[in-house]
Amino acid sequence: MANGDDAKTGRPRAKHKRGHGVITAYETLKREILELTMAPGSPVDEIQLSQRFGMSRTPIREALVRLASEGLIVTLPNRSTIVAPIDFLDLPQFFDALTLMYRVTTRLAAMNRSDDEIAHIRQLQAGYAEAVEAKDVAGMIEVNRHFHAAIARAGKNHYYTELFERLLDEGRRLLRFYYSSFNDELPRVYLQEHQDMVSAIEARDIEAADRIAHAHADQIVRQIRAYISADRRLNASIPL
Repeated sequence: MANGDDAKTGRPRAKHKRGHGVITAYETLKREILELTMAPGSPVDEIQLSQRFGMSRTPIREALVRLASEGLIVTLPNRSTIVAPIDFLDLPQFFDALTLMYRVTTRLAAMNRSDDEIAHIRQLQAGYAEAVEAKDVAGMIEVNRHFHAAIARAGKNHYYTELFERLLDEGRRLLRFYYSSFNDELPRVYLQEHQDMVSAIEARDIEAADRIAHAHADQIVRQIRAYISADRRLNASIPL
């Protein structure tokens, strides 16, 4: 039996506890970053987080590695760690690329999807609807990402899928602004856009899929831009 293994089960006690600690720290910090409780550009201190969560720095470090792999935190040249900034000056180009990928991937999904992929996409949409009903913003952001990524994968072009997933990941915190603009109560008409998108994909109606995806992207971009413009903390020197 290895050192540190439980005498009854033979399983490593410390590793299990650390794994649980990593998950706890990762999920908590990820939620706070996505909901902008941890502001973009704010410092991330391992020692403070270790004290906060009541655990050693090892699981904290492992949680931060996972967050860094998702682009939510970054390490600067001086080795300090911060919450990844949002580059507001790049938003016009980001929105152009995002809108194009919404359209391309949804069109391709209507052409190439399988029945199993439609079932999976519908399952994700049901989860998104549940998050909307519960006003679970972090849940809405996360499931929305998986929903559109699943549509992209159904299109069977891995170059588009990889690009779109990167854009979706970069845009997750911008969706916090989107939901904030509705006081976290997404209007039913915008939830219905997802349903209409899936129906068009299922029907293999390529033009309808493109049209719905385009309208969906446009209204999201419009809403985020309006919210940023109205927020004096965000709109300084931002070309909208």
